Amino acid sequence: MRLLLEREMGQVWISGEISNFSQPSSGHWYFTLKDDNAQVRCAMFRNSNRRVTFRPQHGQQVLVRANITLYEPRGDYQIIVESMQPAGEGLLQQKYEQLKAQLTAEGLFEQKHKQALPPARCVGVITSKTGAALHDILHVLRRRDPGLPVIIYPTAVR
Repeated sequence: MRLLLEREMGQVWISGEISNFSQPSSGHWYFTLKDDNAQVRCAMFRNSNRRVTFRPQHGQQVLVRANITLYEPRGDYQIIVESMQPAGEGLLQQKYEQLKAQLTAEGLFEQKHKQALPPARCVGVITSKTGAALHDILHVLRRRDPGLPVIIYPTAVR
């Protein structure tokens, strides 16, 4: 059964959310990939997970390239993961960190590149007209710049 499954399915791409992530002393990774409709156990062996550029975490969305197999001792289907990359918010976070590292290496966060913000000519506040937040904001604005015009846009807030 296992050989038939492996031969017929070949490699697949699967996306899902990581849960039950563990890394025993062997260095292998074991986790469950799940979505709204299903879940499947996964294993990513040490020689494959060395190439992963981030630390997988519970709840993280990922895209994996894997082989489907049958884990015969339990009679369960299992995914043997060959590669993993972040997806969704995890991908955005990774791209943000890469851009931040690149800009830091270029020295663009150094003080000599920073410019002062021009003074505000007017401030808009969007909040409840009866909430404590509006009172706090107006108090701070009057203290810091008493002549600054303030436009209030009342809205419902939770």
